[in-house]
Order: sequence, then C-alpha cells, then structure tokens
Amino acid sequence: MRFSRCLMAMSWLLVWGLACGSARDAVLRPVRIQDITTVEGVRENSLIGYGMVVGLNNSGDRQQTIFPAQTLVNILRKMGVQLSGSLSSMQVRNIAAVFITATLPPFSSPGTRIDVDVSSVGDAKSLEGGVLLLSPLYGADGESYASAQGSVVLGGYTAGTRTNSVQVNHPTSGRVLGGGLVERDTSVDLAKLAKLALLLRNYDFATSQKIADTINGRFGQDWAHAVDGRRIEIRLSDTSRESVSRVLAQIEELTVGVQEPAKVIVNERTGTIVLGQHVSLSACSILHGNLAIEITTQYQVSQPESLSQGQTMVVPQTTVHAKESAANRVELREGATVQELISGLQGIGATARDIVAILEAIKAAGALQAELEVI
Repeated sequence: MRFSRCLMAMSWLLVWGLACGSARDAVLRPVRIQDITTVEGVRENSLIGYGMVVGLNNSGDRQQTIFPAQTLVNILRKMGVQLSGSLSSMQVRNIAAVFITATLPPFSSPGTRIDVDVSSVGDAKSLEGGVLLLSPLYGADGESYASAQGSVVLGGYTAGTRTNSVQVNHPTSGRVLGGGLVERDTSVDLAKLAKLALLLRNYDFATSQKIADTINGRFGQDWAHAVDGRRIEIRLSDTSRESVSRVLAQIEELTVGVQEPAKVIVNERTGTIVLGQHVSLSACSILHGNLAIEITTQYQVSQPESLSQGQTMVVPQTTVHAKESAANRVELREGATVQELISGLQGIGATARDIVAILEAIKAAGALQAELEVI
C-alpha cells in the first residue's frame, strides 16, 4: 500500500510598494443613457409555481415520493375521475412533480408569451420527453399572474442502467419555450407619474452628475437633479407628462462619457481572474518561490524464520523527499498595467492560483490601484 501526503506547501511573496503613483488617464467611453440606467418602477418580477410533468418514459418520481401521487389524484378529481384505494397502491412512473419559475418582464400585457423553467422536486431520473400540465404562476404577493404549459426541452440526457449509465448536464431540469402566458396586466401607467427617476446600474457620483447635466443641456436647466451616486430625478413639465414615453425615448438616446472602473474580480474556487483594462500598479517587486515536502510510506511484510517463535508483521518504511525551487522575481515599473503583471507571472511559471494570491498581496501592500473583489 502506498500513499502520499503533502505536509507543507509554502510560498514566499515579497512586495514592496515603492510609490503610490497616479493611474493612467482612462479614456472616457461614450455610452447611451439607456445602457447604464433603468427607470425606477419599471422592473422585472419573479414568478413561481408548482406543477406536474407527464409523459416520461419510466423515469419519473418513484413510489416513495408521496406528493406527486397526491397531485395526480387532485388533477384527476377535477376532471371527474374518482379513484379508489390508497396512494401506496398507485404505481405511476411516468409523472414528476416540478417547481416552475419564470420572469415577468416590464409592461407585460395579457397574452404575452414568456419562457419558463421547470425543476424536479422528487427523485425523478429525467424529464426527457415530458409535457408540463397547465399550472398557475404566482408572484411575491401570492396573486396569480401567468399560467404555464407545454413540452419540456432539456439541455442534457441520461442513458444506461443504474450500474452502467452516462449523464450529460442536468436531465432533471428543463425549459418550456414560450410556455408561459401572462394573464394579468402589470404595466406601469407612466402618464400618472409626477416625476421620473433614473437608477444607475453601477453607482458612480461622477456619472450620475454627467447624466443630469446632459439631460438639462437637452431639455432645460431644471429638469434633472442628481440625488446621489445612483439616482437621478427628472421633473416633468405639464406638457411633457402627456408623452412620457417620448421623453424617455429621447433621454435614453443621449450619450455620456463614462470612465470604466478599475476593478479586478477574483474567484478563488476556480482560479478565475477578470481584469479591467485600465487597472494599473505602483512600482513594486515580486519574489515568488515554492517549497514542498512529501512523505511517502510503504508497507512491507516481515516474515519470521522457519521453526522460530516469531510472528508475521507489517512494517512501515517512511521516506521523506524535500524539494525547493529557486525564487523567481518580477520587476514592475511605475504605472504598469495588470496585463504586464500577468505576462511577467506567466513567464516565471506561476499558476492561476498563484496569481490570485499575488494579487491579494499586492492589494494589501497598496500597490494595486483598483478595487479587488473576491467572490
């Protein structure tokens, strides 16, 4: 028997922030107001429901799952079918209980088609080939806003037996394209609004003020007011209240200069790093090296001599191997970009997880002129 165990993995990272120089001047990128803002009150709403998928090929919920059978009995009773006997005697393998989720878009009117997602609740193996029966969809207030029905489309499949099977993606969740039908009008009457408010998707005081100045320059000095880094209030005149949609269309087509935020997103679980284009670094020096100690244990059987009083025993023999690599160094000049840092780290053989640790250390030393977000 052979097993190995890593007792120690150490890396030295030495970062000296030599100066906190200013970042490179970022170029203002013209964008439409529509692309970076939303109108207050105009939003999507989440819907949820419970339903039944039928028509499965012996891959539905099993007998130990009670609520699918109860749901089936209730559906049949509504259709005039009276069942005798207990639920435990029912042997139905072609049905599956599912939760239904959907998003109700803004200005949805009765008759609007939406896509819905279905996910198995019980122990069904697959929803392949199933059809979702008519089910109501409810909002957070408990009211029904839509209904869903249709064929379930999967993004995966499963094949084989229990002992020898192949599965691709998740066959227990699927999508009904256009299967949701809006039953209640949820549109907002813009004509009744005394004032409008635009909300920035990402808060920025400079961008908020620029939007207000751009709107005032187009319509008048007292139309827009930047309340904070996310909200811009717009006061409508008496003549413009009758055509709020026209005013919003003109506002959304206006362009403002936006400076891209300096931000680095790090996912430590997967080692993924997403870098902004204008992220810069102060002058620093990075020293990186690895020390690994591996202990390997082998078990050997010790046999006693013939006609002796000894016993057969298992004797472990342990071997220790230590390996230390030379420290690698990367020099960065003042105002260097993260792209130059990544290129330098890749040149010394650093992995994605090494780069994550190095970025965190650079941020702690104050040499990273950007926001570091770890998810």
